[in-house]
Amino acid sequence: MKVLLKQTVGIDVAQKELVVSLGRMDEQINIEVYAYKVFPNTKKGFSSLVSWVNKQTSITTEVRYIMEATGVYHESLAYYLFSIKKQVSIVLPNKISNYARTLDIKTITDKSASQAISRFGLERQLEIWQPPLKIFNNLRQLCREREQLVHERTMLKNQLHAEHTSATSSESSVKRTKKRIALIDLQEKEIREEIAVLIKGDQALVEKIKIVSSIPGIGNLTAVTIIAETNGFELIKNKRQLVSYAGLDVREKTSGTSVKSKPRISKRGNRNLRKVMHFPALAAIRTDERFRDIFLRIVSRHGIKMKAIVAIQRKLLELTFILWKNNAFYDSGFNHDQVPSALIKA
Repeated sequence: MKVLLKQTVGIDVAQKELVVSLGRMDEQINIEVYAYKVFPNTKKGFSSLVSWVNKQTSITTEVRYIMEATGVYHESLAYYLFSIKKQVSIVLPNKISNYARTLDIKTITDKSASQAISRFGLERQLEIWQPPLKIFNNLRQLCREREQLVHERTMLKNQLHAEHTSATSSESSVKRTKKRIALIDLQEKEIREEIAVLIKGDQALVEKIKIVSSIPGIGNLTAVTIIAETNGFELIKNKRQLVSYAGLDVREKTSGTSVKSKPRISKRGNRNLRKVMHFPALAAIRTDERFRDIFLRIVSRHGIKMKAIVAIQRKLLELTFILWKNNAFYDSGFNHDQVPSALIKA
């Protein structure tokens, strides 16, 4: 019987289901993906998944569970596996998608995605995932709750404006809407205070937020959101990975002379991180000469303002990573892109 060097569980995580493929590598470096099954993305499904894996794998070799960082849908499974002392690796989506392109896969399905994840784990040396610091998790939950409140308040204010301008507006409806807006204002204030208390209790994080907030357009709340959504850049090794994680990477399909689609951002990433960069980009363009020059240069070349704004979003996000890793404040006279890669990857 051949000795197994590695065993992997490749998991393609969706909102409601987990598509799972098992893989193994023997002493002769032969790779085999040999089993496939779908489980619900629930605690009961997690238990069934582990039981199935235990029956299908050898007890002599450690099994590594591998999944993509897909928003929030993978988190419950990762925490569950960690709690029962299973080895877990979480990989950024762009790594898997780039790897999948090297395989002879003609049709991309959930099954083929889980198989690619399983093979990726067999061929790569992946770090074992550890849950992020509790403060990052708490900050992320608070920031997302605040964002929902702000979205709801905007809708209510639009509704209130429509009521005021309507010839048949209802006084009682206007009154209730104003009460709901006041309640949201109060709740948002409470969340801001909770965030401030959490940060104040960690002096190292206070200093890091000051560094990130030194970037034009990046305020304290934006800095906190970026740090929370990336768990302090836990999985990020370089700028390209960060841009991809946010879904701000450019996708373009070109084949010969007949197929040429317009370049677009992928939007395959953390939408909370992507969303929070919009207004800081506008502020940076308005207040900082360097970013305004970049904006004008791109607009003059392509004539599309939104394309230039997205480019500024990417630049700002990259700067947060560089300054965080380099532990340095923003300097408008310094080209931060020239920071040695050894410092960025430290």
